[in-house]
Amino acid sequence: MRQSASLLLVLCLVVAGAVPPVAAGATESHSATESTTPAPSAAQAPTNNTTSEGTTLTLLSYNDIQTAAAQDGTFPRMVHLINQRRAAHENPTVVVGGGDQVSPHSLSPLSQWRLPVKALNVLDPAAEVIGNHDLDYGFDAVANFSQQSEFPWLMANIVDSETGEPIPGTKPYTVVEREGVKVGIVGVADEKIQSKTAVDFDQQGYELRNYSETASEYATMLKQEKNVDVVVVSAHLGVPVAKTLANTTENVDAIVVGDDEIEYPPQETGGAVIMEAEARAEHVAELNLTVENGEVTAWNGRLLDVTENVSKNETVSNIITEARQERLNDVAGRTEVALDSRFASNYHDETALGNMITDSFRSQTGAEVAVTNAGGIRSNEVYGPGNVTVGDVYNILPFSNTLVTVELTGAELEQLLASQVVTLESETGQNYGVESQLQVSGVTYEWVGHENESYVRDVWVNGEPLDEDETYNVTVNSYMAGWDGSVLEDAPRVSESHMLYGTALLKYIQQNSPVAPEDTDRIRRVDAVTEVQSVSVRKGTATVSLDAPNGTTDVVTGSFYAVRGDSGEHLEADSVSLEDGRVKVRFENSEYRKLAGEGGQLQIYGEYDTSAYERVYFEHSVLNADFEASDSGQKKGHQKDGKKKGGKKKGHQKNGHDSLAPITQASATPITAA
Repeated sequence: MRQSASLLLVLCLVVAGAVPPVAAGATESHSATESTTPAPSAAQAPTNNTTSEGTTLTLLSYNDIQTAAAQDGTFPRMVHLINQRRAAHENPTVVVGGGDQVSPHSLSPLSQWRLPVKALNVLDPAAEVIGNHDLDYGFDAVANFSQQSEFPWLMANIVDSETGEPIPGTKPYTVVEREGVKVGIVGVADEKIQSKTAVDFDQQGYELRNYSETASEYATMLKQEKNVDVVVVSAHLGVPVAKTLANTTENVDAIVVGDDEIEYPPQETGGAVIMEAEARAEHVAELNLTVENGEVTAWNGRLLDVTENVSKNETVSNIITEARQERLNDVAGRTEVALDSRFASNYHDETALGNMITDSFRSQTGAEVAVTNAGGIRSNEVYGPGNVTVGDVYNILPFSNTLVTVELTGAELEQLLASQVVTLESETGQNYGVESQLQVSGVTYEWVGHENESYVRDVWVNGEPLDEDETYNVTVNSYMAGWDGSVLEDAPRVSESHMLYGTALLKYIQQNSPVAPEDTDRIRRVDAVTEVQSVSVRKGTATVSLDAPNGTTDVVTGSFYAVRGDSGEHLEADSVSLEDGRVKVRFENSEYRKLAGEGGQLQIYGEYDTSAYERVYFEHSVLNADFEASDSGQKKGHQKDGKKKGGKKKGHQKNGHDSLAPITQASATPITAA
């Protein structure tokens, strides 16, 4: 944003004593940015038009419609709200999208991009940018949905490696004129788009150029050669990268952001106003720019909520309803438990839904193990108990991913599990807490969310300790099978099914209805490893005494249990107490003897509170101790060697994240030495 002329005028007036001094930019930047601000009616809205101080241009934006595209909810309401805001202004208005609009949604596996494009044509934006999910159907599909779109799709920094030409069906920029105001719009993405898509850029002959240099080059050209008044960059790269873009480019006035799906009311960075409207048509960003002599001199903006009080656009609503009636409204089966597809739940921990999804993979392929990435589970909703429709299933698993079975050694399988752990020390961990990021079947393991020699421990495959030299058939989705640099990329292919991963789940529900999947502790978070000091039996109670982890302030009643490593059989503790630096875990002795059997490895897990660090996501920390036990209830010492097989416990989930300190053993042996 260029404010030199107005600032010079203010400076002259201050020097002359005509006006009191003010902070630079204070009169140019006015932001009404509360995200909870209700959408005003057209009658209430301000009408900004050409004045002696310039012309007001209104920019309206949205991004990451994704699963909302096939739901008769926020999407038709968003279209109505945008049209309402268009009508509320007598000044010129431009609508720009921030990418990820044609995928994923519940009709993606059946009709791909057709439904969202048909609805977007009703909205009639000035331009859209290509996001990573807009490449879910491959590069060739871009030309197809672009041809059916009544607006341009932009992407300036993905070009043909040999010719430098953009992806067929896209343009690097477009220029629109509204009531005498010329607006140039440029589309860019950052390097993460390559790792977030299933397409191979190199194999397809495309290269990704620097987003900042490209945006600056086109913005300067648009100002100098096309004589535009305002330059808008539609950038599918998230707010943090958008700030870098703003600070490293010239001639950019506004940045419409997509990708990280956050509420970011219009805010100025480096002379450009950045805004993002979260996702799934839940918000609209509105920015009013004052334009004088080809320069932006002031702005104000806010986010508008798309609530149930907003009417639906009837045309878009009918498009979605008709498409759903054709394919999605049939009942697939019933669930007796809630199916949690929320992002936070599936990224941070095992879920019952995740277990059923991966179980469905194995039921189709017969593999020993199945693994799926949390990012492939969408919709961010909870379903049931009750009927589950075909649309629900494809809303949960909306991509066109198929099932691929590969052969991995035990060591490679362990490496795959560890590769997805997000540690506290990482940028993501600092923002959201530690994450395991996978859902699994046929395998159980512990994971450690800290910088560590090993992020995964105690791995068991179908009741047997992991053998690093053994080979296992592992089913994953086709997106994972192409992960660059992972053990999956070059793994021998056992089979490649043309069955969609969503169809695998659909068939599983149809064949097993009513379903009641459980969280069976396949993925076990551990925050502290401690030692069992004694096991005693008195008056029908077996008491296991553990060293309390450093900083323990309390233990969580009802969270402690013992588990056999070989069978995964659980026994809930009757009670637990914290006494003089020891955690006393008590079991009914006859049940404990049954669990111990003729001996074998037992593990104890339980939740505790600590003063050693602050928690952000998980409500409590988790301790673990393992030992050899016989049916007499007497402890046999068990020395950890860092490669124990099996065991896990995870903590309660809340809407927050867990900031975890490095794990230490209560006996002063750090877990990093294991």
